[in-house]
Amino acid sequence: MNEFNLDIGDIEKRMSGAIASLKNDFLSLRTGRASSSMLEPVVVEVYGSKLPLNQCATVTVPESRVLSVNVWDVNNVNLVEKALINSGLGLTPQTEGNFIRLIIPELNEERRKELAKLAASYAENAKIAIRNVRKDGMDKIKKLRSDGMSEDESQLWSDEIQTLTDQMTLSIESLQKEKQSEIVTF
Repeated sequence: MNEFNLDIGDIEKRMSGAIASLKNDFLSLRTGRASSSMLEPVVVEVYGSKLPLNQCATVTVPESRVLSVNVWDVNNVNLVEKALINSGLGLTPQTEGNFIRLIIPELNEERRKELAKLAASYAENAKIAIRNVRKDGMDKIKKLRSDGMSEDESQLWSDEIQTLTDQMTLSIESLQKEKQSEIVTF
């Protein structure tokens, strides 16, 4: 009897990558509430290389709508300020010595709706990525089936991929509801 093997771990890893990408996309959505994770995508060009902000400064949340950035090297304050301005977050830095304050403006109702739609779009893109990974897995099963895999074995693999797809889709929907709730209720 031939032994056929399908790398479910690879399929799960690719699906998890889609969820990680979704979480990263959600970080870029400004909700009106200060969170140090908002600044995770910010990259600062210092010492001749590009570093994440958290490798050259400390980010704290002293108030619900204020972020404080404590730049470790006073010579880098202007570079950090420039990176924050160019980050696309729409925040205006207020610099005092080696501290930079960022005030998160209130979101109006129209902007909240736009952000909720954008969150839904990000979630849908993640679901599409999950379905594409599922399709790749199912195509591999079809090929293995044509190479002599038993129908029972191919059904077991198909069921496992479908279960994984369902779990990942539920996870995406949960993340989406959480993010949309955060956007609408603050």
